Amino acid sequence: MLLRLALFIVLGIIVARAFWRLVDGIVEGVSGRPAGGRGRVPTRGVQMVRDPVCGTFVLPDHALTIVDGRSRVFFCSRACRDKYRANPA
Repeated sequence: MLLRLALFIVLGIIVARAFWRLVDGIVEGVSGRPAGGRGRVPTRGVQMVRDPVCGTFVLPDHALTIVDGRSRVFFCSRACRDKYRANPA
């Protein structure tokens, strides 16, 4: 009896979560804005830059940068920046 009650509660939670996600998706589609605070992804395309050490693409706003001559060089991490500084070629 207790096992059935526990299973019923778990099933209720799963159904409620699925329903809420469905409603959240409908609200997001109708309004055109992400619901639930998931607005971290840009709505328009953003030009990404490539780390010259490891080749990872990063957003310029979140990248570490140094100025090399007249150009700005973008890095995904401090480790890649330090490797570049040690051997810029």
